[in-house]
Amino acid sequence: MSSPTASTRTLVIAFAANLGVAASKFVAAAMTGSSAMLTEGVHSLVDSTNQLLLLWGRRQAKKPADKYHPLGYGRELYFWSFVVAVLVFSLGAGVSIYEGLLHIAEPEEAVSPLVAYVVLLVAFVLEGWSTLEAFREFKASKGKLGWVTAIRRSKDPASFIVLLENGAAMAGIVAAAVGLMLSQATGNPFYDGAASVVIGIILAVTAIVLAYESKGLLIGEAADPVIVRGLRALACSKPGIVGVGHVITVHSAPDQITAMVNVDFRDSITAGEVERIVREIETEAHREWPAVKRLFVRPMHGAGDERKAKG
Repeated sequence: MSSPTASTRTLVIAFAANLGVAASKFVAAAMTGSSAMLTEGVHSLVDSTNQLLLLWGRRQAKKPADKYHPLGYGRELYFWSFVVAVLVFSLGAGVSIYEGLLHIAEPEEAVSPLVAYVVLLVAFVLEGWSTLEAFREFKASKGKLGWVTAIRRSKDPASFIVLLENGAAMAGIVAAAVGLMLSQATGNPFYDGAASVVIGIILAVTAIVLAYESKGLLIGEAADPVIVRGLRALACSKPGIVGVGHVITVHSAPDQITAMVNVDFRDSITAGEVERIVREIETEAHREWPAVKRLFVRPMHGAGDERKAKG
């Protein structure tokens, strides 16, 4: 299974869809006086900003390493992903809940609900298009893993951020429509404000999940266990190595892995043979797993105590 990743195309589609939806929702909110519609507009605007931040983070992550950042700038993507989670919680959930409570305390009857319904329908179609693109891409890359496991193992936060944000957006549109219908049916604007609070809660839960996953990547996550086992097996396969200890890996970016392998070389081999074996391990590892950009082989007596190489 390859780590689920989001293409630039998916991010651009999500940005365009959210920007168009935000504009239409703000116009509808001004015409109808709907609190839920206003908070939905804020939600879509925040989502649009988030796509730009993810695109920026991805661009910055590709900057080459320099003397100040010898391992590169890959974690820029993880930093901006965490910022996205904070924005979803503060500007998305916070504004939605505040506006909803304000509308409940000082209710205003919505006007021209037909306009709101039309906008919600358009928003649902646009968000559905963006969500379907993100769903297809994530499904294709997650392989046989379950959805939750795939999100937990993904090293590209853009992939699950787009998917979860769009899912929250779809749920928010449904909540706004239900709140508007109940307000119209009962003549009580309370339900419109309550819908805003529900939307805020949905966004808050989504933001917490995004923050938790982004934080794990930001502080450093190990590579897929398949890669770790493969690196161990590769080192064990070399005749001059009698044991392999710890295999430590960390993602600096979705496609950038730094690895260190503790090995116990046979005492009888020469320094030249050690150098040759190390070069072979580095070359073969990069060929098999291109994401392994840096591999450090560390000689350590007794490294094979944990697991001896056969032969």
